[in-house]
Amino acid sequence: MNNENLDPINSENLDDDLLPEYDEDTLRALLKNGVRGKYVDRYRQGTNLIKLDPDVADAFPTEQAVNEALRKLLDNTRLVA
Repeated sequence: MNNENLDPINSENLDDDLLPEYDEDTLRALLKNGVRGKYVDRYRQGTNLIKLDPDVADAFPTEQAVNEALRKLLDNTRLVA
């Protein structure tokens, strides 16, 4: 296992826009009781996300365009069936 990701946070090496009031101790205190996957069941119940292949995604400029195209496909399928 590579241990470079396990090294303590070195604030001199951080290159981000984190506000100064969030120092290392404050961050550790905020994150120490975090629970991985705490909301995953709720997320799965309330979402229906799909990932489009890049070539398909390029054909649609917006989410609404995807929905409109799928609705037209459904309408055409219902007419044929």
